[in-house]
Amino acid sequence: MSRGAWVLRALALVLLAAPLLAAPLCLSAAPAAVAASLEQRLRGHVETLASPAFGGRRPGTDGETQTLRYLARQWFEMGLESGTNLPGNPWFAPVELVAREPVLSRATFTRGRRHLLADERDVFVVTSGVRNLVESAPVLFVGHGTVPSRTELAGRVALLLDSKSRPTRALRGRDGGDGAADGHEAVGRLLDGGAMAVITVLDGARSLDDVAMRRRKAGTALAGERLDNEIEAFVTPDMADRLLGGTPAAAGQALAAAQTEADQPDFTPRLIGATATLEATSKETRVRTHNLVGRIPGRDPEAGAVLLVAHWDHFGVCADNGAICPGAVDNASGVAVITEVARQVMAGGPLRPQGRDMPERDIYVLATTGEEMGLLGALAFAENPPLPLGRIVAAFNVDSTGLVPPGGPVAIVGRGMTPLDEEVGRVLARMKRKLVDGQAANAYVRRQDSWVLMQHDVPAIMVSTSYADEARLGRFMAGAYHTPADTPDQVNYAGMADDVLITTELVRDFADPRRYAGAGLPLPASPPTNSRRTP
Repeated sequence: MSRGAWVLRALALVLLAAPLLAAPLCLSAAPAAVAASLEQRLRGHVETLASPAFGGRRPGTDGETQTLRYLARQWFEMGLESGTNLPGNPWFAPVELVAREPVLSRATFTRGRRHLLADERDVFVVTSGVRNLVESAPVLFVGHGTVPSRTELAGRVALLLDSKSRPTRALRGRDGGDGAADGHEAVGRLLDGGAMAVITVLDGARSLDDVAMRRRKAGTALAGERLDNEIEAFVTPDMADRLLGGTPAAAGQALAAAQTEADQPDFTPRLIGATATLEATSKETRVRTHNLVGRIPGRDPEAGAVLLVAHWDHFGVCADNGAICPGAVDNASGVAVITEVARQVMAGGPLRPQGRDMPERDIYVLATTGEEMGLLGALAFAENPPLPLGRIVAAFNVDSTGLVPPGGPVAIVGRGMTPLDEEVGRVLARMKRKLVDGQAANAYVRRQDSWVLMQHDVPAIMVSTSYADEARLGRFMAGAYHTPADTPDQVNYAGMADDVLITTELVRDFADPRRYAGAGLPLPASPPTNSRRTP
């Protein structure tokens, strides 16, 4: 067990044995004082989690230990209990990751009897496995991704034009991949169709150095997940021209002719008279990290549950000069919000006396690891949940908030994709909050933990004021996002407080079976009288 895991195990034992150190905050003060107190706590969370002492919160580092120690103490002191359902791992659900980092890239090509010289300036080769080798395989030109029959493709290397065809099936995460989500399909289809490898011809919009720089970062997956041992290569336009039969005297013409050929509606893949030998190796390391899972027990254990989610992880050191990415907006803001939502629920909410209206349904509070590596903590939760996923009536994710001032409109990331929209609209209407029209915020739906939950049939969305302001959100994404500039001074804490109040009302509403029955769960005629559990 790693040093960090020992520290977290010891912390869990301390939390279980120690007396409750602080009761939930009583929110009977004037609204202005309540708002100021909430903003102050939010600022404190973000400034702590994004401080240099937390080292950028990279999984498997001392920054993880610091982060989970801080959050677990906050949750325990306000009265949450462990939600892992693992007696040996209270609060901290282990997640093991495997990271593979490219080490060796080598390629040789022949055309007829002539060897085509190729070095690191011409080609980059990467594998999703530890080692992969393809020897002297014929090269089949597939244009923009036309997949021939398995008989034609088997035992051959596909040569693919880059246009709208982005790699990759190789092991990758958000910190190490490259290419757009909508372009993965061509490479995947070719590999599934029987190609031994795929060579992508770069189109000039990105250079070989750009691809190599991104792909040399470690890609990460859950340990135990089946990893395909596939191989891909990337070549410059000049190298592709030579592969296609081009000569120095007519440089570029062979590739231009192939591009024209591929644009024809009757294009058919063809052998180009060349063979490829591709070799790549990777270094494998394993990282032991953790999800943090708390629970607010509801009065009726049979009524289902509401899930509140935010990812705690970030990149750690993220620049060549050793600078740390503090991740204040992404996503110290999110874990700060779910922490304060839990506090509001435990205290009865900002407009309710302390202790009244505790929820009927259980409320699980989840801080995920490995989101920046490909939503891996959410995937681990979904594949080994502490409760049947079918019992979760609604999940609310919070990611990268605090970008806008208070009082603005609200957006739903995942709008139209779950049965939650109608009830969310009613809650916002009661709060006199405007819900923006359209589904522009859905551009981010695949980039956050709700997406994994949705793939496991959990109704999961993000409801956020930040995603309602496309201009501010766009400036953040084009600027401080995933850089050392994502610091606490980027955050609008009054806007964050808005999201706390909105999310609190949503959680309380969906935790009430009389307001929202949930798919497949009965609507009770009256509150249960004999199933109360002590929080």
